[in-house]
Amino acid sequence: MKLYFGLVLMFLGVASGMKCHLLGGLLSQLDAGAGQVYGVTTNDDIFRLEEDSWEHISGKLIHVSVGEVGVWGTNANNEIFKRQNGVWVLVSGRAKQVDAGGNGIVVVVNAADEVFCLNKDQTYSTDTALSFHKLDGLLIYYSCGLYGCWGVNRNNDIFCRLDVTPENCVGSAWKSVSGKMVMLEVGSDGSVFAINTIGNVFKREGISASNPTGDAWLLLNIPGPIKHLSFDNGVLWLINKDNNIYKCDNPVKSA
Repeated sequence: MKLYFGLVLMFLGVASGMKCHLLGGLLSQLDAGAGQVYGVTTNDDIFRLEEDSWEHISGKLIHVSVGEVGVWGTNANNEIFKRQNGVWVLVSGRAKQVDAGGNGIVVVVNAADEVFCLNKDQTYSTDTALSFHKLDGLLIYYSCGLYGCWGVNRNNDIFCRLDVTPENCVGSAWKSVSGKMVMLEVGSDGSVFAINTIGNVFKREGISASNPTGDAWLLLNIPGPIKHLSFDNGVLWLINKDNNIYKCDNPVKSA
């Protein structure tokens, strides 16, 4: 089954260089990485973007993630799956959220807000018995990219995990970052985008290898409220409170 759409030229923002278009279909969550986009619906159905259409993928998931290490997901029972040779394979562990966008690593958050990660040697393995490493602290959402991992807790506090590498997914310590966000996503290039408590979208400026936490949050001129986002290859993907999907090119700060 395919859900076809046309790019409706619906301009959302007035920020210079940013163009957002409404896509057909409805999703409750999506993830973009390694040039691919996957999403799930409120009925836990899974879709993959193929050129100009959403292609239905067999299975049921509540959260899906795609990146360098492939496609991973979790279902309503908090079981974790990895897609191998076109099939969802059940692996060890439990999670409500998974992120496969890191620099060769996979991270998960379970129902108790505990955080775990897999080193690169495990993420590329075909074994189903995986050795997750537990991190200290509690988060409701956790995402990784080139310069480290970022997360938010139930108080909407923001944290960056320092010294994360493909061989040491645990890293060294948490660094608190100013602001209050309900979720955030880290692109494979290290870009960080986040959503605050009223659905506004922000980009973290100044991130680099020498400054992994960046300098400041910059508000993007995108009408909300937005409830979910993902970033890959210069494109910001958004889902609003009504589950509508938007594709934004060249996201920049608002004027």
